[in-house]
Amino acid sequence: MRIAVDAMGGDFAPVETVKGAVEAAEKNPAVSKILLIGVSDIIKKELSKLSHIPNKIEIVHASECIGMEEQPVMAVKRKTDSSINRGVEMVKANEADAFVSMGNTGAVMVASALKLGTLEGVKRPALAVVMPALNRPFILIDAGANTDCTPEMLVQFAAMGSVYSSTVIKREKPVVGLLNVGGEAGKGNEVTKEAYNILSNTHFNFRGNVEGHDIFKGETDVIVCDGFVGNVVLKTSESAAHAIVTWMRQEFKKNPIRIAGALILKGAFNALKKRTDPSIYGGALLLGVKGICIIGHGASRSKAVFHAISLASKSAHSGLNERIIQEISQLKVTK
Repeated sequence: MRIAVDAMGGDFAPVETVKGAVEAAEKNPAVSKILLIGVSDIIKKELSKLSHIPNKIEIVHASECIGMEEQPVMAVKRKTDSSINRGVEMVKANEADAFVSMGNTGAVMVASALKLGTLEGVKRPALAVVMPALNRPFILIDAGANTDCTPEMLVQFAAMGSVYSSTVIKREKPVVGLLNVGGEAGKGNEVTKEAYNILSNTHFNFRGNVEGHDIFKGETDVIVCDGFVGNVVLKTSESAAHAIVTWMRQEFKKNPIRIAGALILKGAFNALKKRTDPSIYGGALLLGVKGICIIGHGASRSKAVFHAISLASKSAHSGLNERIIQEISQLKVTK
């Protein structure tokens, strides 16, 4: 698989993006080439700091970079030679099998929608992110691409998320749930009520409504919601995890006995940190566009870049988009 990587995207680019890309080139046999996109002199400087540069690494020059705070639509249209635009264009031209960026999320979504277009039958692309839970990880879709949705869009998100779960994550008969304010049928607003009715009559393994306190039980493989709710869930979860870890550190430091206890429990804490580490999932997959695009967290380090490249390779190899087209065609959603 040929993976195009936005070397300039993210808070710690290009240092961490280049480092993660090189590690992926060295350790992932499924990756045949990694195309580092950005200002060539800057990328070469970072590569020169490393002891070994794999033959799989190739530099693709792009003279511009879209900043994290820039307005997505304006930036994509104005900075035509940006690393984001170049990466998406490479996917469209079949010069790359997938594109990975830790940069401006909105800009990647805009560039992908404008340049790649949506898959046949898909109303709107959606962000699908894998999150940890008690029994097993789950997919949250939409994680921020669409703040306002119709019932039919939510049903399509369920279809795309279900295909992602079964095709890439290899979950058999993934359980689909609709995030709502109550577990019973008839709960929620008009959009979720209608989405519930439609989902109940599909071939999906639909469990019904999922409440907020059910999200992390790990009993649902795909949790469907609009992008407004999904983004709040995602960022609240990240913030809560950080707060809990901070509180634990503060409490353990209060006296010597607690410090000793913390040392004894160090192994358990490290295991917990590993289970809740979002970087192992790489990034969010933009589902519904004619290509594979992975969008990582802006604060990603090399570990997240490495896993994002792995996800991109697996997704491109899985026939994901072909399966999505088949699934959407069976829904016959026309509204």
